[in-house]
This record gives sequence, C-alpha cells and structure tokens, in this order.
Amino acid sequence: MIIRMKKLTFLVFHKEYETFLEQIRELGVVHIVEKQRGEMDDTLQQFMQKRNLYKNMLQSMYNLAEKQPEEAVHAEQTADAVIEAYEDLQTRIQELNQQLPTVNKDIAQMEIWGNFDWEAVRKLEDAGWYVQFYTCPERDYDEAWAEEYSAIVVKENGGRLYFVTVTPQPAQLDMEPLRLPSLSLLELTRKKEEIEAQIVQADADMKAFCRANYRTLEYYSHQLDGDIDLLKVKLNSEQKAEGAVVLLEGWIPEDNEADVRKLLDDSGVYYEVRNATREDNAPIKLKNNAFTRMYEVLTKMYGMPDYAEFDPTPILAPFFSLFFAFCMGDAGYGLVLIALGFFLKKKMSKSMRGMMNLVITLGIFTAVIGAVLGTFFGVSLFDLEIPEKLKQFMIVGKIGETSYDKQMLLALIIGVVHISIAMTVKAIGQTVRFGFKESLSAWGWLLLVVGFICTGGLSFFKVISEDVSTWAFIVIGGIAAIGIYLLNNIHRNVFVNIGAGVWDTYNMATGLMGDILSYIRLYALGLAGAMLGGVFNQLAFMVNDAAGPAIGWLFCGLILVFGHSLNIAMSCLSAFVHPLRLTFVEYFKNSGYNGKGEAYNPFSVVKKQIN
Repeated sequence: MIIRMKKLTFLVFHKEYETFLEQIRELGVVHIVEKQRGEMDDTLQQFMQKRNLYKNMLQSMYNLAEKQPEEAVHAEQTADAVIEAYEDLQTRIQELNQQLPTVNKDIAQMEIWGNFDWEAVRKLEDAGWYVQFYTCPERDYDEAWAEEYSAIVVKENGGRLYFVTVTPQPAQLDMEPLRLPSLSLLELTRKKEEIEAQIVQADADMKAFCRANYRTLEYYSHQLDGDIDLLKVKLNSEQKAEGAVVLLEGWIPEDNEADVRKLLDDSGVYYEVRNATREDNAPIKLKNNAFTRMYEVLTKMYGMPDYAEFDPTPILAPFFSLFFAFCMGDAGYGLVLIALGFFLKKKMSKSMRGMMNLVITLGIFTAVIGAVLGTFFGVSLFDLEIPEKLKQFMIVGKIGETSYDKQMLLALIIGVVHISIAMTVKAIGQTVRFGFKESLSAWGWLLLVVGFICTGGLSFFKVISEDVSTWAFIVIGGIAAIGIYLLNNIHRNVFVNIGAGVWDTYNMATGLMGDILSYIRLYALGLAGAMLGGVFNQLAFMVNDAAGPAIGWLFCGLILVFGHSLNIAMSCLSAFVHPLRLTFVEYFKNSGYNGKGEAYNPFSVVKKQIN
C-alpha cells in the first residue's frame, strides 16, 4: 500500500536557515521538493563529478578488496590521499604491463640468434672486426658472401635466412643490417621474469591497499552524498522578502507528522501542513507485509506508482511467484533454490539477505507447483506407480472425443484470471481518481469480459441451462454496450462515443486474445525444462550402461550434475524474464498502471562510523 503523505511548507529566517536545515536533516523524514532552476550550480556540478569518480573507483576497489567486515575507516587519511595512492599503484601496474610486450618482442627477435655474449661482440669490434646481423629471403642469399664477408647462416625460418657477417670493414650488402636488442637472450628472459614478478607484487599491493582503504573511500563517498543532498536543498530554497526569509517545501509521511510538528514548534519556524491530493506529485513510500515487501524490488524496476494509483505489489507478489514456479516446473529444482538461498544468505551482506529470502520463497513455490505438475529433477512423477485416475485427472482431459492438456489449460485459466484482476483494478482505479461517471467504459469492458467468462464457464460445467446462459449473454452484452459505446465519455457527442467504442472494440478484440495466449509460455517453458532435464537423465544412464559399473557411475554423476545445473540456470533465467514480461506488459497494460511516481527519499544524515 501507499503511505499517505503530507505537504509541508515553511518559512525560515535567513540567519537561522543553516541551523534549521541541520535539524531537519537529523530528523531524516522530510522529502524536499526539487525545483528546476536553470543550469546546474558550479559547486553541485563539481560534487557530482567527484561522486562519479568515487563511485567508479569504489567499484574497482570492491572487485579487488575481497571485502572483510573488520576493515576500519582511517579517519587520518583524506579522500584525495586515498585516490592519489590508488592512482599511483594503478599507474605502476600499467607501466609494468606496457613493458612486458616490448620485452616479449625482443625475446622473440633474439630467439632466432640464440644466447650469445654481447661483450664478446664488442671485444671483436675493439679488435677491428665488424659483426653484423642480416636477414633476407632464401632465394636472395648469395653463397659468395660466405667467402667474401665470412657470412655464417644461423637459422632458416619460413623461407628466410638469418646470417651474420664478420669483416675487417663494414660489409657492403644491398640491405640494412638488423638492429638487435642490447641485451642477450638470457638477460632478456631474466628481465621478463623480473617484470612478471613485479606485476604480481604490484597486483598484491593493489589488493592489499583496496582491502585496507575501501571503507575509508566508502565513508567519504557517503559524506559527499550528504553534501550533495544539502546543496540540493539549498538550491531548492526560495528567498523571500529580499532575502530576509527562506521558503522551502517538502513531503512527510503521515506517520511522522507528530515528530515534525514538534520540531517545527520548538524551533519557532512558521509552517503549514496539508494533506496530499491525488493531483499532487507526492513522493511514494510503500508499506507492505513481510511477504509482499520482498517483491517491491520488481515494482521499482518498472517504476513507482503515482500517488493517485494503487500499489501493484500485493497482486504482483503471488502471481509472479506462481508464474516463476510454473516456468521452472520441477519440484527438485525448487529444493535446490531453497538450499541455495539459505546458503547464500549466510555469505552475503545484510542488504542482500532480503533478496535471498525472495529466492527461498520462489523455491518453495517451485517445489509445490513442481510436485503438482509432476516433475522431480526431470523425472515424471506420473510415470511412477500412482492410480491411473489420478494421472488422468492431472494430465489429460476430454471434451467429447477430443483430448486436451490440462496443464496448458491451467496456464490459460491463470492468464484469464490475471487479466480479469487487471481490468478490475483499472475500473476501480479510474473510479477513485475520476469518479464513476468517467469510468463507465472500463466498467463496461470488465462486465463484458468477466461476465461472458463466468457465464460460459457455468454453462460449460452444466451449472446453468443453455437458455439461461443465452439470456445472460444478451443482458450482460446489452448493459456493457451502453458503457462501451454510449457513455465512454459523457462530455462528448454520442456518435463520437460510438466511433471511439468501435475502435476500442477492435483494440480489445485483437489485444486481449493475444494477451491471454501469451500465458501459454508458462506451460511451454515448464514443459521445455522438464523435457531437457529428462534428456540429461537419459544421457547419463545411457553412458552408465555403456561404460560399466565403475567408470559409468562417475560419468553418470558428472553428466547429471552438469546437466541439471545448466538446466536450472537456464530455467531460472526464463522463469524470471517471462513472468516479469507478463506482469510489465499484459498485467500493467490492462490495469492502466503508469509507474511514473517518484520514490520517497528523505533528506537525512548519512551515518557512517569511524573505527
């Protein structure tokens, strides 16, 4: 549900403004109204740029730090000192990594000539003998060079010859001599090992630095966030009476009104408090029970509701769980999710434990629905020794001589119920926001769709006779048509309303059927996961039979673990994405949900302790 908000407006004497802001900030419940005032303030722009720097650097430090909860904040270090030290280490690592390719290139060049002593070459040159290194295509090599220049072929590689000349005068060949590295192959190899050792040490130093200082930068990052919030509040203030007083507006939850009034009364500030109206762009604070609260993250992914809308989370929570379980479709996979959730809950930070509670909950739904659908780690439970009547009841139904899959029908029924609830929410929402007269079209469509579905269902199961169902269709259709074609907008001409109703009929006829058919994906994904799990089972036991009892069981186990792990990963991805799509597209579209509200974000102190 959406917590009711109060609009707060107050005037503060300019000399008391700073003190008053600190009091409001300490209270931590006032959401300040942001107003656009042209270009961003220079100071705020600098703060925002610095925050981006902190954010990017912190992300890198988190990846390297292997965070330990006992690491302390070093208050004696400034944020600039931490950043400078981090950048120095990063520059050192980059320089070493840049040296390595050059050394590797020199080694590759010297490997052709082998390991020789450059000192001996220099001694020959001092004695009047010139040693020069050449390479040329094999076809261009002249055998006479061996006599004339004492040429010695060192190596032949890829159609090229590598040779050296030793002459009392520089050899006059139609090619330039090679410029080789000044170090021998052995020296270059040692240099490479030294650089690699320095890189390893520099990486270790960087990790140690990040472990020791990530909380320090984290502290200053939170402090900067507080400075940005304070500056934004000041920029959103209006000076009145030639700067003598400052006007500020904000929102507070209804539950916190007493605390805020006490603070304002004690400070002697003039203020006004009024209830938020549906036309106000009030910030949104959700309040739900423990089960529904886990799914608020999905609502926030799409967008917070407007103040005039309903919180979709209470309906999203059970249906998303049902959709997820249907797509997974395997009781064994549900048990794996439960175990994984409990395991990761102990390993992860406090902020992520709520997400693990969601994983555990989805695992419970999956285990229950998977048992109903009859699959356990790819094994069909209906292949076991269970009564034939139970199998027929769960799997196959008949209409006359025609058989149908009950699980596919169940997916479609779930879709019909989901969309019917969406249309009900839309009709009620429009009535609350605009009045009953302005929502007659929505009620007409709700009556038509839900009325026809209920009447058709009762007639199908022989609860009502054919004559009663015929008259029910006529009465329901007639009443619904009045709202759809004649009263869809009471402020327009009736002929315009008829035209608009015909257009709505076309959109509903094409869109509604497509929306309902979209829910078949629940059945299809569950069936695909179960079949793939069964394939891995068959493959594993085929290998076991072929390889024998000893090695066979080993490979059988490996195939089962790898196959089902892969299937669980793919099924989880599908079971998250497709139910999300059914919620964000089919449900939200038919419920008229916009999701353009602003989240409640109170102006408060960022509390970080320094150890």
